Amino acid sequence: QVQLVESGGGLVQAGGSLRLSCAASGSVVSINSMGWFRQAPGKQRELVASITSGGSANYADTVKGRFAISRDNAKNTVLLQMNSLKPEDTAVYYCNIVHRVPTIPPTYTTLWGQGTQVTVSS
Repeated sequence: QVQLVESGGGLVQAGGSLRLSCAASGSVVSINSMGWFRQAPGKQRELVASITSGGSANYADTVKGRFAISRDNAKNTVLLQMNSLKPEDTAVYYCNIVHRVPTIPPTYTTLWGQGTQVTVSS
């Protein structure tokens, strides 16, 4: 099995920075995409940023220019550097990966982390 461990959330003032980290461990065969989603109280979970195994990144319009996603394929980790944080960035942030399952023929499945709270005070 594959497990995800997230870290890096916390409380920060508006304008500050945080860095989220997510590491995949266990029976990792290969990971296709890695990304971060967030869910604020009373709202649906939304994509924040994602990155392919080749390094192509995609961002929500609300975080473009402020957040940066990166990954280390050798360590099966994905980072989210969050700068110029705003109160509206407050949410639980979830790591998400699409990874290959060792079946024949190969299949891919989605895995979610447990979530980490990010709170931005005004």
